[in-house]
Amino acid sequence: MVKRYIYSTDEYNVRNYGTVFLGFLAFILLYSLIAILSVPLLWFEQLHPGANILTYSDAFWALQMSASTIGFGDFYPVSQGGRLIVALMFYIGVGIVGFIGAQIASKMIGFADTNVRNRELRRQNEEILQHNKQLEHKLDLLIAQIEDKNRP
Repeated sequence: MVKRYIYSTDEYNVRNYGTVFLGFLAFILLYSLIAILSVPLLWFEQLHPGANILTYSDAFWALQMSASTIGFGDFYPVSQGGRLIVALMFYIGVGIVGFIGAQIASKMIGFADTNVRNRELRRQNEEILQHNKQLEHKLDLLIAQIEDKNRP
């Protein structure tokens, strides 16, 4: 029952993962990374004079804004280690947030699904192969008839 929401398999036994599942998985991954990276960000920033990220929630907010590319500027890193973590979260977050946006757009707009194209191509190839086998069989019969006529 749960498998139905995660993925479906087509006639070629290829798994097609659901859009909602992939979006949910990306969302969980994004916020797990933010929650984990908030700890070292806070550790780097608390030790630096002039830091404005002083609590875990400040670090979480700064990484969330970094991942979303909004970056309000109310919390920003001043230490080199903090800047490295925020930059890392920016690059990871842009990819994950972009993926989530693409999943939403795909669900709403319905972009062309390459899986559907691949299934269509496989079906066409299968039809061509069947037709080729029929032609081979007919050629074999024709060759056999020609050989029979040429025998004395």
